[in-house]
Amino acid sequence: MQLTRTATEVKVEEKKGLGLDRRQFLKNAGVTTGGIAAASMLGTGMIRKANASDHHVDPNAPIEIKRTICSACAVGCGVYAEVQNGVWTGQEPAFDHPFNRGGHCAKGAALREHGHSKLRVKYPMKMEGGKWKKLSWEQAIQEVGDQMLKIRQESGPDSVYFMGSAKFSNEGCYMYRKFAAMWGTNNVDHSARICHSTTVAGVANTWGFGAMTNSFNDIRHANAIFFIGANPAEAHPVSMQHILTAKERNNAKIIVVDPRFSRTAAHSDLHVGIRPGTDIPFIYGMLNVIFENGWEDKTFIDQRVWGMEDIRKEAAKWPLSEVAEVCGIAEESVYEAARLMAENRPGSVVWCMGGTQHTVGNANTRAYCLLQLALGNMGKSGGGTNIFRGHDNVQGATDLGLLFDTLPGYYGLSTGAWKHWSHVWELDFDWVAGRFDQGEYLGKKPMNTPGMPCSRWHDGVLEEKSKLAQKDNIRMAFFWGQSVNTETRQMEVRDALDKMDTVVVVDPYPTMAGVMHRRKDGVYLLPACSQFETEGSLSNSGRSVQWRQQVVEPLFESKTDLEIMYRLAKHCGFAEQYTKRMQVKNNAPVIEDVTREINRGMLTIGMSGQGPERIKAHTQNWGKFSHENLEALGNDFKGETYGLPWPCWGTPEQKHPGTHILYNVDKHVLQGGGNFRARFGVERNGENLLAEGSYSVGCELEDGYPEFTADMLKQLGWWDELTAAEKAEAEGRNWKTDLSGGIHRVAMKHGCIPYGNAKARCKVWTFPDPMPVHREPLYTPRRDLIAKYPTYNDMQVHRLPTLYKTIQDKVISDNLDKKYPLAMTSGRLVEYEGGGEESRSNPWLAELQQEMFIEINPADAADRGIINGDDVWVEGAEGARIKVKALVTPRVKLGVTWMPYHFAGVMHDVDLVYPDGTKPYIVGESANTALTYGYDPITQMQETKSSLCQIEKA
Repeated sequence: MQLTRTATEVKVEEKKGLGLDRRQFLKNAGVTTGGIAAASMLGTGMIRKANASDHHVDPNAPIEIKRTICSACAVGCGVYAEVQNGVWTGQEPAFDHPFNRGGHCAKGAALREHGHSKLRVKYPMKMEGGKWKKLSWEQAIQEVGDQMLKIRQESGPDSVYFMGSAKFSNEGCYMYRKFAAMWGTNNVDHSARICHSTTVAGVANTWGFGAMTNSFNDIRHANAIFFIGANPAEAHPVSMQHILTAKERNNAKIIVVDPRFSRTAAHSDLHVGIRPGTDIPFIYGMLNVIFENGWEDKTFIDQRVWGMEDIRKEAAKWPLSEVAEVCGIAEESVYEAARLMAENRPGSVVWCMGGTQHTVGNANTRAYCLLQLALGNMGKSGGGTNIFRGHDNVQGATDLGLLFDTLPGYYGLSTGAWKHWSHVWELDFDWVAGRFDQGEYLGKKPMNTPGMPCSRWHDGVLEEKSKLAQKDNIRMAFFWGQSVNTETRQMEVRDALDKMDTVVVVDPYPTMAGVMHRRKDGVYLLPACSQFETEGSLSNSGRSVQWRQQVVEPLFESKTDLEIMYRLAKHCGFAEQYTKRMQVKNNAPVIEDVTREINRGMLTIGMSGQGPERIKAHTQNWGKFSHENLEALGNDFKGETYGLPWPCWGTPEQKHPGTHILYNVDKHVLQGGGNFRARFGVERNGENLLAEGSYSVGCELEDGYPEFTADMLKQLGWWDELTAAEKAEAEGRNWKTDLSGGIHRVAMKHGCIPYGNAKARCKVWTFPDPMPVHREPLYTPRRDLIAKYPTYNDMQVHRLPTLYKTIQDKVISDNLDKKYPLAMTSGRLVEYEGGGEESRSNPWLAELQQEMFIEINPADAADRGIINGDDVWVEGAEGARIKVKALVTPRVKLGVTWMPYHFAGVMHDVDLVYPDGTKPYIVGESANTALTYGYDPITQMQETKSSLCQIEKA
């Protein structure tokens, strides 16, 4: 980004903390504003090898090499960390790693600094009388624990909120969710709520599992790649090597559907700039073209898809003229997108938060799935729905149930699910149930009711108690590895931080939860160490699991997540139950014991066959796996897929190879094959939901079949193939609850996948819209379309009242679309990640992007007398104002604006006050201050991609 500034402004910037302004940096480092900052592009004045002498240790000490994984996005890039005398002195991208093959983005290249940042929280602190006071760990645990117990006694366990993190290891995710369960609440969540919860809901309800179906590497084999609401060139830069390989080697056609001309769009054969919030009309328009021309895969649909005929009828409502009118595009672009996908199979569909963060987010993701089902692109190399996850372990955090509406493994919150996990934990179910508030809300016990989503925890604080489906308001919250500036409606977030009894931030940095409030007391900062100062597993976007070695010991007075959790559990009186099946050493459960308990219980998605030893072995030998298909190159791991992506069925001893491509019928289940999951029953209104004439290689049941149970094994005559011990455990159970693994083992022996063989479904009869339906955004600039495509009626979603029609009516009655005529959307930068606290505290990254800005079309800027680099006020449709720089660019269409969401530290043009020595190098207004109300009815995903604003020169 190039901004016009005066000589005086440049001189002022030269005096600021880092000593050089952006122009100087770009000149010295040789980085241009138009490219992606990669390690090879960074000058020697920036990313350099540190000497041990810089850290007052022997420079001649031997160098130890540790294998770790980048902590930025979910590509899962391997890194060699060089350590001397316990000091992390250097790093190299792993040139033999199958995912990144020596590639680094800017964030990866600057990784070491996260471990050594001078801006970290160095010791426990609390705010007292408006001043920060140093505490010992013993004091901190006692005071925080006492406050938890006090609130539990007065208001019940639901009045404590547990915000979790996609930065935890898998083991940390699991133990945090288990902590909330032992405390007695479902008020626990993490950032997937506001990035891919709509993906999980939409995709899992289409064909069984809510995850990326193939891998980054497999995109190399695509003949077409369809991006919608995704910008991997900036959000997942290293993944571009696989995408561009497909383009160069296969002449793969790249289609980018995005309101903004992104750096990914610069590589495309076709860019379509749809109006924000019109994904469903565009997909239906493509489907209508496909059906009208007979381009659908009829055999695939007949054998493996239920309900497509109704989709054909729905798509017929969207002729090219109507799509063009609603989406604001040319008719030809819809036809061309459909033709390119139809003529270049197999094709991959990729989406990210541009598709998910909408009030119709779950419907969007289902629409993308429908496109792939119509084209027959599922279960094939080069095909699939490749859903790029944003944080390094957001896939693992989701799998491990760090969510308000499920237990680990997507078991849900039914009594049966709780009994399964109580069985895994070897705890009495009645004891677990007794930890929760009793009574009923909305006809369910709190134990069986989804809690508060992290997108709306603040409503749990501020809303009238009578409107909440729980005993009392939220009075205390942990913000563990999650920054609150990632949430919309920042004014209400600040009000909630002010109102609670206690705020606890557990993080290497103070984050916005620690500084955005206006409190004088009751805030605690507990320094958690980074993931490079501990060890554990994590799952990349493609479901591959890797093991991070500990690079260095915890720095300053920081402690590992597991130790902090264990100490709190001990103070609160449930440590014995919390770690019943685990060894505890040095006040923390042994990490491998946690992994084994995960494997013991995670039967639904097949995280049972991995085991810590197998995961570590893969990570220590990552160079022995192919970057083409992730398969082992030699005999050491023959037949195995790198990272043992789930489903990895059975026990670790059975050595299932993992599943690279979900739903692939061309392989035996014992070699990673499969089919769509029989998750929705065997029939619907008399129609068969099981597959017809389609089954995986070697399956003895040569047709569709239901989920496996003990009774089904008996009916098939396979029961006696279980051992006596397996029979004792499996009796009366099914494939999801049989801890012996016997049902899995016998089913697979006969070539059957334990979860059954069904059709994907095009209609989800339990959702408000069984088929995807276009509904105008709440804050729409097109009031003329509201009557034809209205939003939902207001409704209660789990514990919270949720508004739809009330807000859309207000847009018309108050002329908000006239007062705020510009569409407002947001997205990522390559330099920063998430809420940005960590990356903006990294001096190497901070130099790359020093100012928060908004992109505005030249015509819209001219109408407002704005030139490039001006300070401007951006006012959102609910009245919040932020002051940022204007970037005048044709990257956004007339009437559309775009902001990055990584900034914080300034609110309404007022700098926030950080504890001494922790303020990030770069601060700025949060885009989410100006963004507005809006939530998906299934997941409570927040709307960040389609709102309204007005911009004026400051």
